[in-house]
Amino acid sequence: MRSVVRACRGITVLAMCLLIAACGSSAPDVPALPEEPVPAGATEFSPRADIVDAHPLTIMSWSRVSDDRISLHFETGTPECFGVDATVTETDETVTVALLGGTLPEMQDRMCVMVAVVGTLEVPLRSPLGDRAVTTGA
Repeated sequence: MRSVVRACRGITVLAMCLLIAACGSSAPDVPALPEEPVPAGATEFSPRADIVDAHPLTIMSWSRVSDDRISLHFETGTPECFGVDATVTETDETVTVALLGGTLPEMQDRMCVMVAVVGTLEVPLRSPLGDRAVTTGA
């Protein structure tokens, strides 16, 4: 009976160690986004802080426009109905970009064609990109 209790305690301790190791860091590692050329035929968007029903968009990749400017590549609806806006957070090691998409306020009560387009949005950086990683964030 004692050997069963010891075995159960050992399994419990092992399980707790594995759980602690799995939860070790509160900040998940976010992989860098791929740097790729601007997709052929991509539609250029301008930032719109006034979009309605904003929701996060997935950034597929990015490209370097200049030392202090990058272009984000994503999929969304047509620019006649949908808009995007981005927030950039910079550190010495990373440039983290959160991209939101939503409906243009003037199109809220109108019908929109549901066609996906590949879009680009140029975003300015406070400091030259250098060798910093570009990541996505919320």
